[in-house]
Amino acid sequence: MIIKSYAAMSAGKALELYEFDAGTLAAEEVEVEVEYCGVCHSDLSMIDNEWGISRYPTIAGHEVIGRVAALGESAQNKGLKVGQRVGIGWTAKSCQHCDACINGEQVNCEKGATPTILNNGGFADRLRADWQWVIPLPESLDAASAGPLLCGGITVFKPLLMSNITATSRVGVIGIGGLGHIAIKILRAMGAEVVAFSSNPHKKQSILDMGADEVINSRDPEALKAQAGRFDLILSTVAVDLNWKPYFDALAPQGKFHTVGAVMKPFQVSAFDLIMGDKAVTGSSTGSPGQLRSLLKLASRRDIAPHVEYFPMSKINEALDHVRAGKANFRVVLKADF
Repeated sequence: MIIKSYAAMSAGKALELYEFDAGTLAAEEVEVEVEYCGVCHSDLSMIDNEWGISRYPTIAGHEVIGRVAALGESAQNKGLKVGQRVGIGWTAKSCQHCDACINGEQVNCEKGATPTILNNGGFADRLRADWQWVIPLPESLDAASAGPLLCGGITVFKPLLMSNITATSRVGVIGIGGLGHIAIKILRAMGAEVVAFSSNPHKKQSILDMGADEVINSRDPEALKAQAGRFDLILSTVAVDLNWKPYFDALAPQGKFHTVGAVMKPFQVSAFDLIMGDKAVTGSSTGSPGQLRSLLKLASRRDIAPHVEYFPMSKINEALDHVRAGKANFRVVLKADF
C-alpha cells in the first residue's frame, strides 16, 4: 500500500511530499483514510526534534479524523466497520497485555506505547493504528473541528478525571490557548466553576464567551494574591516558566496544581507550600482509549467543539509557520486534499 504524505526529511526543514510503501496491514491494525488532521505544538516539537526522539523522515499529525479504509484480521470483530468515521490521537499502539494496559492505563504501557507520529502520522492521505486506539466518532460531532479533541482535548480532560472534578468544584486554568480554551469548554459542560488566568487582556471577552466565570490578569500580582485558598484544582497548560508560588497559594486545602504544559525548567515549590493544606503537584500525558471515548461522548452530548481555523493540507508549511508564529486562532486543522 503506497501512502502519500508530507514529511520532514530532517530537523527543522520544511515538509516535503513523500510517498512510502506501508506494507501489509498487520492483524491488529486499522487503516484510516484521512479527512482532517489538527496541528499541535507537539507536531512542531517532533518535526524539529526538540525532544530528541524523532526519526526521519518524520510524518507528524496526531489529531486525525477520517474513515476506516481497511481492517486487519484481528481487528475485524472489534466493533469497527469499513466506512465508519473515527479518530486517532497521540497514541497508535500499546502491547494490550501488560499490567498497565490491562488496568486501562494503556498510555503508560510497560512495553512502551507507540506515538502516532513515530508510527507515521496523519499528515498523509492514510495512516494506521491498532484497533483499540481507533476511536469511533459520534455522528453528531462535527468532523471538521473534532480532531483537536483527540490530543488537546484529552490532555485537559484526563486531569479532571484524575482529580474527581464535579459540578461543585472550582478550577483555575492557566493559559487560554489551544489547550486552555478546550479545558474551559469541558469544565463549563461539567458544571464546574472555571476561572481563567490569562496574560492577554484582549482575549477576556472571548474567554468569557467560551464559558469562563471569571478572567484573572496573570500579570497582575495583586489579582493573583487575591486568589489565595480558592481552587480545588489549578490546571496549567503553558510551556513557559512562571512565578508559580501565587498559584500554589491559590489552592484550597487538598488542592492540586496539575501541569500538562511541557515546561523545561523544574518547578520551584517549597515543602511548606505543599505541607500546609495537604496540597499536591501532579502531571499527566494523554488518555486511554476508554477516556477518549468518554470525552467524545461528552463533547457530543454537550456540543463541545474547539475553536479552529482551516488550511488545505497542500499548504501545510504555511499552516505550521502560522502556528509557530503564535498566530493560530486557538487551533489549526488541515483538510486533506491529496
